[in-house]
Amino acid sequence: MAFSFIKKIGDIVRGLTGKPRGTPTIPPQVTHVRPAPGPDRSGRPRRATGGPRQPREQQEGRRDQRDNRERRDQKEPRESRGPREPREPREQRESREPREGKPQGSRPPHDRKPRPPRPPRAPRPKTELPETAPVPATPWDPSVFVVPPADDRVRFHDLDLPEEIMRAVYDLGFQYCTPIQAGILQHTLGGADATGRAQTGTGKTAAFLITILTHLMRKPVQGERKPGVPRALILAPTRELVLQIDKDAASLARYTPHATLAVFGGMDYKKQQSKLSAAPIDIIAATPGRLLDFKRQHAIDLSKVEILVIDEADRMLDMGFIPDVRRIIESTPMKGNRQTMFFSATLTPEVNRLAASWTRNAVEVDVTPPSSLTLASIDQRVYITTDDEKFTLLYNMITKLGLDRVMVFANRRDETQFLKDRLAAREISCGLLSGDVSQEQRVRTLEAFRKGTIKVLVATDVAARGLHIDNVSHVINYSLPKDPQDYVHRIGRTGRAGASGISVSFATETEAYEIPAIEEFIGRPLGAVHPEEDMLTPLPDLAEGVKEPGKRPRKRTGSGNRGGRRRPGGRR
Repeated sequence: MAFSFIKKIGDIVRGLTGKPRGTPTIPPQVTHVRPAPGPDRSGRPRRATGGPRQPREQQEGRRDQRDNRERRDQKEPRESRGPREPREPREQRESREPREGKPQGSRPPHDRKPRPPRPPRAPRPKTELPETAPVPATPWDPSVFVVPPADDRVRFHDLDLPEEIMRAVYDLGFQYCTPIQAGILQHTLGGADATGRAQTGTGKTAAFLITILTHLMRKPVQGERKPGVPRALILAPTRELVLQIDKDAASLARYTPHATLAVFGGMDYKKQQSKLSAAPIDIIAATPGRLLDFKRQHAIDLSKVEILVIDEADRMLDMGFIPDVRRIIESTPMKGNRQTMFFSATLTPEVNRLAASWTRNAVEVDVTPPSSLTLASIDQRVYITTDDEKFTLLYNMITKLGLDRVMVFANRRDETQFLKDRLAAREISCGLLSGDVSQEQRVRTLEAFRKGTIKVLVATDVAARGLHIDNVSHVINYSLPKDPQDYVHRIGRTGRAGASGISVSFATETEAYEIPAIEEFIGRPLGAVHPEEDMLTPLPDLAEGVKEPGKRPRKRTGSGNRGGRRRPGGRR
């Protein structure tokens, strides 16, 4: 029913339109007519265009012309300028004679000379040789190295060292072994494992370096060696200590054919990588992090390590490096197939357990009894002061006592930066050593301090261990450390190797509570006194145009460890 009804309606519609059945219905075409444009902003009628749209570039060009014309009409109406002059016909313009000195139909030639061809660039060397290349052999008479025997002291002559090492010892001015050297070398030169504890600056670095070099000289490797396969590995917790060890190794190995390399993070990644792949390296001193990076990239192979040295083991334990050290030791031969030397400034039960697991029948050498941990050659002083008088006391000590090589320690990085800025504003040459300073800047600062270019080194505890800088007369604790062990390592930067030194600690009302723990740790009392009146003289005025530095805001940086926990003894 519905279909027939719809069919009838369709017939009626076709009858009205006059179209037979089957003719398709076409919708009427709609023609879009563009409306006539209105006048522009100046009142001039616009020309209607019905053609295709012009390219965007032409539209923008015409729009700029129109805007310029409108601005000109606003300044001076078109009617006040009179009628336009007719343009000259094209035929007359082309028949006109060219101007003198200007050729027709071309631009004037420029006076610039063609650029000469660039010379070919010299090819860069593919690899760099290690910086610790041996000094060319020259004749040396061992008879010039004369040291008289002593009943209670051990000479280097008594150890039967190779001539190349004895010559380096002679150049360095060594005559008698220090207690840690005499106790260690008599066993390690025969291939025994050793665990040593000694005060900072007593020569334990030279003890294991002489052992390594003597072993390499007596047991040379036959045949060709591969790059990146060291024979001796030295692990240290900080970059500064690694650089110091590498410098000492280069001095002792200067007359031997053995190469050394420092591997550490923060700088010179490509340079270290190129040296590893350039030539065989005999001795590598490294921090655990960068060494593991090169190991993952197969740039270092530790399967041929003959001697392993772990220096400042207690510091590694505090800084959380022990898991990384375990991975490194697992890559070396078994402890029965290598010689291991384990050194630490303190031997806690945790450190002793690590030493027992990594060594085999190790000889224990302890030349630092607990009752005399601190150096007897250091004059230790404590000044009672206030937070407002601290800097005044520091400035007067440096200027009135004429200190030219002094180290100033503080607990926080922002505090060291503030101290450095205030000293520099008063024309005192000083440098900064903290966790906020890049490794390249640290190296430059340390070298300048060693050479005497700067006379004050402001530092956090990052510089309290492993740095050997000669002739440091004073160590000033601007703020007392929280850990008594840090106090011992700080003042150990002066009075090294038997020399005399002075340490001065500032104790305020809040910091005085740290003194009893320090006294108990070092086994002796520290007498606290008030400074002399002339040391509290008011500060002089700053130079014209120099402003008093302000205290910078303290940086709040989150930890990068898992779970948001901070690594113990981390960046300071």
